[in-house]
Amino acid sequence: MTASSTRRTTAAHSRLAAVGAIAVAGALMLTGCGDQTKDTGSSDTAASAPLADKLPQAIRDKGVIKVGSDIAYAPVEFKDSSGKVVGIDPDLAAAMGKQLGVDFQFENGTFDTLITGLRSKRYDIAMSAMTDTKDRQEGIDSDTGKKVGEGVDFVDYFTAGVSIYTKKGDDQGIKTWSDLCGKKIVLQRGTVSEDLAKAESKKCPSGKKIAIEAFDNDQQAQTRLRAGGADAGSSDFPVAAYAVKTSGGGKDFQLVGEQVEAAPYGIAVAKNQTELRDALKAALDAVIANGEYEKIMKKWGVTDGAIEEATINGGK
Repeated sequence: MTASSTRRTTAAHSRLAAVGAIAVAGALMLTGCGDQTKDTGSSDTAASAPLADKLPQAIRDKGVIKVGSDIAYAPVEFKDSSGKVVGIDPDLAAAMGKQLGVDFQFENGTFDTLITGLRSKRYDIAMSAMTDTKDRQEGIDSDTGKKVGEGVDFVDYFTAGVSIYTKKGDDQGIKTWSDLCGKKIVLQRGTVSEDLAKAESKKCPSGKKIAIEAFDNDQQAQTRLRAGGADAGSSDFPVAAYAVKTSGGGKDFQLVGEQVEAAPYGIAVAKNQTELRDALKAALDAVIANGEYEKIMKKWGVTDGAIEEATINGGK
């Protein structure tokens, strides 16, 4: 998400009770999910799936939707101890696959290359806790304000804010983003957290800018903070909460302050793939209507971020 001058706090979404639910759900799922990189759809054929005829013919013929995803962002998508891909996104994709009669095949890639992979047709869609923003819709680089591509459309399926976390018992007085001035933060490259850190650093007094270290994935950032190489880390609330509860058995990190910049996660689709985009929206609405969506949210302990209806390009 592109950082904005006016942040919207989301106290309703910051209840720490959700942290425990996320962790319990994650632990339960580690041994119960199939390998989503191979088959996240159902055994239904396109002929028997209720929404199969909404898909482009080329995808119906293949029977597969290739999904670009950074599979290192628990509990949204990650590999369990056996190497199988599990999480919110793979489960939603599986449910949508039943409606569309296709398999969603997740392919791993670094987050900041997913939209490029979509443009090059390496993937049909990108589904990776990607925040729907106007900049991404319009192909604008959030750093420079310059147009770098044709942009993408989003099918929005979840809402999440951004959180800061520190080593447990060592918050160094950090409660808000302004408290990071003069300190070092670790985060994942190309994310809303990086946008926010850069925007906040510009407001800091001379000589007290925020030192930002960006990594290919969030797990690397957590490792750096755990080793004492930074003062704080930042990621989307579900991810930060999951790390706080699970890393070191809950002894490594703690959340500080409230979520900011609540915004939708969206499934990214190329601008010229409107038929595919609309089919995904129809499938998501069907999954919401039949109760599968709610079950998935409850399973992963993230009902605070649930939506009631799929939206196209709802990000601002």
